[in-house]
Amino acid sequence: MIRKTVFFHLLVVLTLILSACASATTQAPAPTQPPATQPPAATTAPTATKPPEPTATQPPAPTATQPQPKVLKVANTANITTWDPVASFSTEAAYMANFYEQLLRINPPGSKDKYTPLLAKSWEASADGLTWTFHLRENVKFHDGDGLTADAVKQSIETAAKNAGASFIWAPLDKVEAVDALTVKVTLKYAAPLDLIASSLYGAWIIGPKALAAAAADPKYWDKGVEDGTGPYMLESYKPDQEILLTRFNDYWGGWKDGQFDKVLVQIVPEATTQQQMLEGGQVDLVTRIPIENYDAFKNNPDYTYAEEPSFFNYVGFFNTLRPPLDNAKVRQALSYAIPYGDIIAIGAKGLGTQSRGPVPAGVWPWSPDVKQYTYDLDKAKSLLKEAGHEGGGFKLNLTYAAENDTEAAFAPLIKDSFSQIGVDVTITPMQFSQQWAAAKSDAEKAQDMFLLLYWPTYSDAGSDNLWSMFYGSGDKAPFLNVTKFNLSYWKNDQFNTLVDDAINVTVTDPARSQKEYVDAMNLLVDEAPGIFFFDTKAVFIVPKHITGFQYNLNYPFVQYFFYQLTSSK
Repeated sequence: MIRKTVFFHLLVVLTLILSACASATTQAPAPTQPPATQPPAATTAPTATKPPEPTATQPPAPTATQPQPKVLKVANTANITTWDPVASFSTEAAYMANFYEQLLRINPPGSKDKYTPLLAKSWEASADGLTWTFHLRENVKFHDGDGLTADAVKQSIETAAKNAGASFIWAPLDKVEAVDALTVKVTLKYAAPLDLIASSLYGAWIIGPKALAAAAADPKYWDKGVEDGTGPYMLESYKPDQEILLTRFNDYWGGWKDGQFDKVLVQIVPEATTQQQMLEGGQVDLVTRIPIENYDAFKNNPDYTYAEEPSFFNYVGFFNTLRPPLDNAKVRQALSYAIPYGDIIAIGAKGLGTQSRGPVPAGVWPWSPDVKQYTYDLDKAKSLLKEAGHEGGGFKLNLTYAAENDTEAAFAPLIKDSFSQIGVDVTITPMQFSQQWAAAKSDAEKAQDMFLLLYWPTYSDAGSDNLWSMFYGSGDKAPFLNVTKFNLSYWKNDQFNTLVDDAINVTVTDPARSQKEYVDAMNLLVDEAPGIFFFDTKAVFIVPKHITGFQYNLNYPFVQYFFYQLTSSK
């Protein structure tokens, strides 16, 4: 297996704030565990309560020669864990994406073009996928006034490969060369989709060389709240846990047009109900979280656009394949038929989900409609248990889930109730995710029988992440944990490993073959059933009609809004 990664999701678990937001109205799960914050009590859309007065600093008043700046006001749950764009691996991505840029940006599924050129105006790869050449835009400036050069890109990539919170994405990197002032050549140790890597939300920002040098000389350089990107906005001021004020970069290479915002004032507002009050009271233009129970108040409101979009996240479950009777594939298949998928989506996800096709979220490479699904069929489940020598069930299972995860807490009892109808007794054990994960790795043969998990790829390649990380068995003896330690079914299948290896190796050189092998691997997963594939989540956005230009991009799940895309009719 050529893809050797660090314990990257452990890093995310340790760094991601539990109040992260993955959609404009739903609180996003922290990696592998959901938010610790409990949802607010159900309310109706508030009308009588006066919205709270804004606490954010107002932009300066205009002078006789200075017109009033156009200000976008946003309430967001996302906080800042670091201003260091290299170390960044958390919720500050919501803002980093407006200060910094990658060489290119992957577009939403269904777009005419797969990528939007950003700092690279064009690029090409060698036939063997080992050499990639990026041609940079002319006349691009960093916020400190220096021009973008190939050497600046070289320094950013090399720094990210060595020190980034997501440095593992650069595992294929051999060397970076500045061919000339505006041409960068990247040589890989093995073929990899560098276009996907170079468009990653983490570990791929291009940063001003002066800032990199200052940070190398002073480990606390970023602590004071500074940035040096090429993006459309600069950081004007920051009050920890309160507000962030962005101001437009007049020399931005993309230029500016009427209706775009001169400033963006973000208030950190953890409470969903307060965000809703601020939106309806006109104190903010955009929010990132509204109580789910209040969605209906906006669906048919002519003043708002309501949208449900696919997301980067999905829920899976692992069977402990080392422990009888779960070491029998027919038993695992029977239990998969006894999962009430529709009820789980309706109750656990409040209807905001679609049944998964394997562990790859819809819209993310290499998802395919050709991957099979189980249906809810108790008669089929009973028949398979009989074939496996367990007629009437007659065994017990221990199911664990992350106690912080309200969604898992909501649907775990549905599994227990359904399994009881085929004679299987389930004990539900909620645990803090860190304890759940530690227990699953400590002694696999004595660990849980079923492990519920929320997962997503770090960048837009769920083949070399989700499929490999969760189901690629390593080693010659149990528990077959690979380097990520997330293959918690302890399952090893040589055919699956070979298919995934081959698919990864030809992703660049023969994507059609890669897709076919990934589909074969996912269908093998469904047949062998080492895991349960519950549902892909949905992101909900509620945007006032006077805001135009919004387009959700599931490839950047923690960036609710790219502010440069937005304009206002007000």
